[in-house]
Amino acid sequence: MPTASAARARQARTPTRQPGTAHRFLLPLIALATAVTAANIYLAAPLLPLIADDFGSTPSAVAWVASVAQFGYAAGLLVFAPLGDSVDRRRLVAVLSLVTAAALVAGAAAAGTTALAAAVLVASAATVVPQLLVPLVAQRAPADRRARHVAAVIAGLFTGIVAARVLGGLIGQAFGWRVVFVGAAVLTAVLGLATAYVLPVEERRRSGPLFAGLVALPSVVRRSPDLWRACVRQAGMYGAWSALWTSLALLLTGSAYHLSTASAGLFGLFGLAASVVAPLAGGLVDRFGAAKVVRSAYLLAAVSVPLFWLGGQMLWALFAAAIAIHAALVTSHVANQTLALTSTSTPATANTAYVVAGFAGGATASALAGSAFSHFGWGGVTAVAGTWLVLGWVSTAIRRDSGKPGSVTPVQ
Repeated sequence: MPTASAARARQARTPTRQPGTAHRFLLPLIALATAVTAANIYLAAPLLPLIADDFGSTPSAVAWVASVAQFGYAAGLLVFAPLGDSVDRRRLVAVLSLVTAAALVAGAAAAGTTALAAAVLVASAATVVPQLLVPLVAQRAPADRRARHVAAVIAGLFTGIVAARVLGGLIGQAFGWRVVFVGAAVLTAVLGLATAYVLPVEERRRSGPLFAGLVALPSVVRRSPDLWRACVRQAGMYGAWSALWTSLALLLTGSAYHLSTASAGLFGLFGLAASVVAPLAGGLVDRFGAAKVVRSAYLLAAVSVPLFWLGGQMLWALFAAAIAIHAALVTSHVANQTLALTSTSTPATANTAYVVAGFAGGATASALAGSAFSHFGWGGVTAVAGTWLVLGWVSTAIRRDSGKPGSVTPVQ
């Protein structure tokens, strides 16, 4: 029989459901807040030509600002996301949303690249709200529809990425890149506070140090082969996508196509494929398991790399490649994140390890892609993407796939 103390501990970890309208709108509002906060991470990428012109520089010389955003997000995840297992999410979401908004306003007022990069770093580190909420969504979802609920949040995330590129490019071209940062700050503050308001009340009784989840990350990954595999494979997939997508504005506005920033931003509409694919991917994971879905996603991503290479001279190839890489990334993400969230007894800590691994892979590949574009052109960028896919798959091939999400198998 369970003891009274064990029952109390279990109750402390379980969110209290809020009845009424707020509860019914919880998942859609989380998805919308995820879209806005995800857009903040990629806000600078489509605006690089405008930022460079404003600061009297070249787009390739300021490309590192986009990778700073990803490193900042990874750092914020390490510090803040594990707190989802131990502290009140409502208060944390509200505080982080306001800090992000303030940093974006500071970025809009930046007088040079260094000041802008510092503001982007802080904003990206604080904009980790989606990863505080995904474990909550997975915890509250019915077991047979868990991946589909996670997919709804992921669809919001990729919609935000598309909005950052498309709307950011259009608004930046019309009113300047600084207006884009201010608008993002307002949306982040409003939606962040609204989401915090409707979150279920949690009676958490934290034990141990505040950052115990951060300290436990290495051991959590080491004890779960499924989590380790999800981390590495998503790092490879996200790195390939990030190398290509963050460098795309440089290709489209450069000598190959001579497009304006607004026109290049419209290219991001192909990223809507991710938002369409996410619910389908969730259903496939619930039915067939994560392993098969991830294998199919990697195969699709491998096909997209040579298409991107051809896209250096042929626009139709870029169209096809953009759809393929987004579909591959979101399919892999739904499968791997569902696996990560169900592979341990500490979902917030496991989710932190998973997302940090993905963004660290993406930020590293993005930084290398900027240098590769400067020295070797678009072919160098596609080489970086292909290398990341190979590393992500080969380094995990020695471990047997587990099949269904939540099952942990020994290393073979």
